[in-house]
Amino acid sequence: MELIRRWCSFRLAHPILSGLFYAFAWMLFGALILSILLWMTQMQEQDLSLYTYIVHAFAMLSGGFVAGKRSTNKGWYQGGITGILYGLIVLLVGFLALDAGMNGKDLLHLGIAFVIGAGGGMFGINFSK
Repeated sequence: MELIRRWCSFRLAHPILSGLFYAFAWMLFGALILSILLWMTQMQEQDLSLYTYIVHAFAMLSGGFVAGKRSTNKGWYQGGITGILYGLIVLLVGFLALDAGMNGKDLLHLGIAFVIGAGGGMFGINFSK
């Protein structure tokens, strides 16, 4: 078993990268759950905006938590940077794939992403001690 762990070990050591990995994993899981809800219930696509924000907020919070837990100090900083990078990647995907324009509201979303990620980082750094 040790041979398998040595050959196939996968661990992201950098706090921000591991936080982004976990954030996108939770976003993928949340998108899957929302897709199943859309398919199995009478929910319409117009009703998904609130749930989409909840999924993204939870993903940023968990990404910030993991980044804060993996860092040795300044968990709020690591979590906040994770939240901003997550928000920038989501904005970039929306800009490139959906042809959505950039406006001042996106800066507000990035600020909120920083606050949510920093909150997760504060919980994460205190959870690790």
